[in-house]
Amino acid sequence: MTNDGTDGTGGADGADRTDRPGSPLRFAYSPCPNDTFVFDAWAHGRVPQAPPIDVTFADIDVTNGMAERAELDVLKVSYAVLPWVLEDYALLPCGGALGRGCGPLVLTREPVSGAALGGRTVAVPSERSTAYLLFRLWAADEVPGGVGEVVVLPFHEIMPAVRDGRVDAGLVIHEARFTYQEYGLHRVADMGEHWEITTGLPIPLGAIIARRTLGAQTLHELAAATRASVRMAWEDPEASRPYVREHAQEMDPAVADQHIGLYVNEFTADLGADGYAAVRGLLTRAAAEGLVPPLAGDALAFP
Repeated sequence: MTNDGTDGTGGADGADRTDRPGSPLRFAYSPCPNDTFVFDAWAHGRVPQAPPIDVTFADIDVTNGMAERAELDVLKVSYAVLPWVLEDYALLPCGGALGRGCGPLVLTREPVSGAALGGRTVAVPSERSTAYLLFRLWAADEVPGGVGEVVVLPFHEIMPAVRDGRVDAGLVIHEARFTYQEYGLHRVADMGEHWEITTGLPIPLGAIIARRTLGAQTLHELAAATRASVRMAWEDPEASRPYVREHAQEMDPAVADQHIGLYVNEFTADLGADGYAAVRGLLTRAAAEGLVPPLAGDALAFP
């Protein structure tokens, strides 16, 4: 098991696991509490008959790049990156992060309206993220003339940058929902709230994808292992606590519990009709705005 936030075990060659029969699947997900909670049982060999995995930890912007380079076998990525990777990877119908009341926030140092961000500098965690797509869709409706310069910063640097006046506003994700007031910041808008009001759909955030070359049987085994790992986490949440704490050492345990409660839900066990509708709705709207390439009609289908 590798704890690596940069390049992982995949290397530049992107070799398939099929070239190394019997070796563990190379799986990259984030050290965030929702991922370590969901995959604890599988990563530690407690899911019966689950394929073994070799885990690399990396933030979502890093795993998005890994997917675009087709480096690993299984990855947690942003739904926003799917239009660029679905030729090589299939979307698993479980294990990801969707929900309600869990969207990214736009924050400022002083209380202002969304309209006041016209022409202003905004820090975002990535331009290949669901958060960024939701932000751009919100800004198209709420910011006359659009925002000004967009600056990409690691998500943990965004709130300090807003607080210190280095940028006018910041788009934040993850546990920042629970901690932004500690930085003296103000919420301008909730991107997820805007999405839910305008579509009625849950908010699609992170997806689990796996190489198509693994074959349909292995893909179904991965989905079954993911669902089993989720169920085991729910049935015995105390079992995952050491793994969660190990990789979220700087996070207050109460915040970690809030994080898990918000991002691990029924959509983690199964996307279902509403989950698929949310994903397709986001990517269709984003394509109409020229933010992502259009999806083929069957691109999201699970083999």
